[in-house]
Amino acid sequence: MHRFADALRSVATTLWVGGMWITGYAVAPVLFSVLPDRTLAGAVAGRLFASMAWIGILCAACLLTLGFLRHRAAVLHMPAFRIVVLMLVLVCAGHFGVQPVLADLKGQALPLPVMESDLRERFAFWHGVSAVIYLVQSLLGVALVITAFREKNRSAGGA
Repeated sequence: MHRFADALRSVATTLWVGGMWITGYAVAPVLFSVLPDRTLAGAVAGRLFASMAWIGILCAACLLTLGFLRHRAAVLHMPAFRIVVLMLVLVCAGHFGVQPVLADLKGQALPLPVMESDLRERFAFWHGVSAVIYLVQSLLGVALVITAFREKNRSAGGA
């Protein structure tokens, strides 16, 4: 049973962290460089980021559940657990906190694209907040991968 749980934890971590890095630092920039309409590129990127937020929430739930099942209360003191909690807080802050503000600003700007409206500076500020949250979450993802690898090696060496 531990092998299956370890494999599931590896898949959830890989899906979440890898997906974040690919979406944020490969796919989104390509969309803005290839698509001639920045509004369309932003809309597609926004949908991708929303999908990644839900994937992150599901992966975090999986990782936290597996941690509690395997380690009980001791999981609260494990670095990987704390990183997952921080990442979950950030993904929720971005998706449920900042993204609705951005969507509202886009709606208020209609019929103009928000970056051509009087709301441009407010949108740019909140977009920057979103980018910082995403960057911190991405870096925590790298820390999670490293920490999970170390924990796995430590438990394999002690077995």
